[in-house]
Amino acid sequence: MEKGKKELSLDQREELLGVLKARFEKNMNRHRGIEWTVVQARLEANADKLWSLNEMEVTGGEPDVVGHDKTNDEYIFFDCSAESPTGRRSICYDREALESRKKHKPENSAIDMATDMGVKLLTEDQYRELQKLGEFDLKTSSWVQTPETIRKLGGALFCDRRYETVFVYHNGAESYYAARGFRGSVKV
Repeated sequence: MEKGKKELSLDQREELLGVLKARFEKNMNRHRGIEWTVVQARLEANADKLWSLNEMEVTGGEPDVVGHDKTNDEYIFFDCSAESPTGRRSICYDREALESRKKHKPENSAIDMATDMGVKLLTEDQYRELQKLGEFDLKTSSWVQTPETIRKLGGALFCDRRYETVFVYHNGAESYYAARGFRGSVKV
């Protein structure tokens, strides 16, 4: 795929749809009452969303359908990898945090990566919903959308699962760790 072009080739589309279908069928507990054929038709009609799902896939997110927003008639995908996606770790929270670092800057920020991918960081509530579908981030953690009041004071939120409990924590937005990335969501 050409740099900057947000469209998949026919072969890439078919390969991704095959991967998504296999994951969908393997994890039916995540999307009871939803039919793959309907989701696939929606994906095929939205090349930009399919491109975003591919970005989630190639960075290790293992996206899967986790619900249907009946109000807006949209299917919701979350990153469902067991641990925070490997291709999105060692990043700070946002551009402001990245630019504030004088030394040892990470390569990117969660907000910038999500924007480039066409996805949104999970909210704390969405993260908790994900955790009802399985056990995620037992060894890693994931940045989540941070309220502006916290961000203005220099902080950012992240979540993980330890001791059979989902925790939300805070850190300086400029911090980054090898075991912290972010999980994204896409609505189609």
